[in-house]
Amino acid sequence: MVKSEPNSGNWAVITGASSGIGAALASQLAERGYATVLVARRVDRLEALASRIRSEYGTKVEVIPCDLADAAHREQLCTDLAARDVAVLCNNAGFAVCGEVAQTDAQAQRAMLLVNVVAVQELTTAVLPSMLARRDGAILFTGSISGVQPVPTAAAYAASKSFVNSFAEALHVELHGTGVTCTLLSPGPVRTEFYQVGGVSSEREQSYTATSTDQVARAGLTALFARRRTVTPGRTARLQAWGGRTIPRPLLFPALRHLVLPWLRSGLADSAYHQERNNAEQ
Repeated sequence: MVKSEPNSGNWAVITGASSGIGAALASQLAERGYATVLVARRVDRLEALASRIRSEYGTKVEVIPCDLADAAHREQLCTDLAARDVAVLCNNAGFAVCGEVAQTDAQAQRAMLLVNVVAVQELTTAVLPSMLARRDGAILFTGSISGVQPVPTAAAYAASKSFVNSFAEALHVELHGTGVTCTLLSPGPVRTEFYQVGGVSSEREQSYTATSTDQVARAGLTALFARRRTVTPGRTARLQAWGGRTIPRPLLFPALRHLVLPWLRSGLADSAYHQERNNAEQ
């Protein structure tokens, strides 16, 4: 089982740690006593977070700058993690590219799939052998309620999260009895930079205030250490996920287009992605 008070040799690795849910996960794992490895593209933010964690919790912190859309970077990170005793892996990094498929940059969509899908599979398989050999370890996957149904105008993003959702839940079953566990954290909209990067109006972000990044991270870690298969923080998110699974598609798709497209049109003009992808992780 995962130890509640690990020693400094037990690393917690958090991808997408430079902001949002990832930064909250890193802080809360350090609070629990874990030595943390912070992974993201934005070095200045990682260093600032590392400094704060060392000051507040006195735990060991390492910073690994990494662009998970880059094959060489992913390979180097996987090699690093395979050589460590990783107690917790938080597969949290991800970003959205929104817009109709035919009108959205194909390279942007590909980079998103490399981060949201390929990196998740590669990092997971990098740490599993050591975890299974020790019969000790846990993996948290940041999926999304977007992955429970197709989403017109966010087709590739929703599909990428569908992979994460399905992969995490299936792996949870496969790991039963091994001493290793995994949990799917499936949040709804959260107050982060995520929407602006995806090309969605900041008004959408501001309209959802019920669930903070700290609340989402805490719910995810609580579920992980309780060895639960999945958790969806927030009543609104759970209702949205239920609707995505149960509303007939002929009714659901027009509703999704009506809800998503206006926000999308108002946000694409100043999307951070279209200026320079800064990978504002979940």
